[in-house]
Amino acid sequence: MSVRDLFPTRLYEAQLETDLDELAHSIRSLAQDDGAGRQWSRDHRYAGYTSYASLNDLPRRDPAFADLAKALTRHARSFAIDLGWEVRPRLDSLWVNLLKSGGQHSGHIHPQSILSGTFYVEVPQGSGAIRFEDPRLPLMMAAPQRPDSFVSVEPHPGLLLLWESWLRHEVRPGPGKGERLSISFNFA
Repeated sequence: MSVRDLFPTRLYEAQLETDLDELAHSIRSLAQDDGAGRQWSRDHRYAGYTSYASLNDLPRRDPAFADLAKALTRHARSFAIDLGWEVRPRLDSLWVNLLKSGGQHSGHIHPQSILSGTFYVEVPQGSGAIRFEDPRLPLMMAAPQRPDSFVSVEPHPGLLLLWESWLRHEVRPGPGKGERLSISFNFA
């Protein structure tokens, strides 16, 4: 008898060496200057600020984001090779997040993309984890509860996470004090 793993779900993790202070300054500047992003965040009850729906040109707008975009592209291409893909992922969108203490982001996927991810710039101790959902969960019907239906990753500054865009994930609230700064992105 044998047991095989079928269709594993992969999560790419790397530690990036980049100027986190410069990125933090850029994120805070955007949060202060981007009125449309602040309005969208208020309208959608986002606990802080995101440029998700307001700015789509960050790598052209700021050299710190341009340098990061190049690094993200290298890592996405490496991950695509690991996944056995014959495509070269292309950065499609990149946005910043400034999540206040206790903030969260409900479960979601990233349609119209092949790879998605987050890069953590500042992470106060006790910030909420990112939690990934077993993709089989909605299909299990009468299956018993599994102990690993969710996997959480505790963020820290410099951490890069990449996953296939269909993988449902969420940001959990945490008791940490301060602002959690991150940069999220999609590859097509």
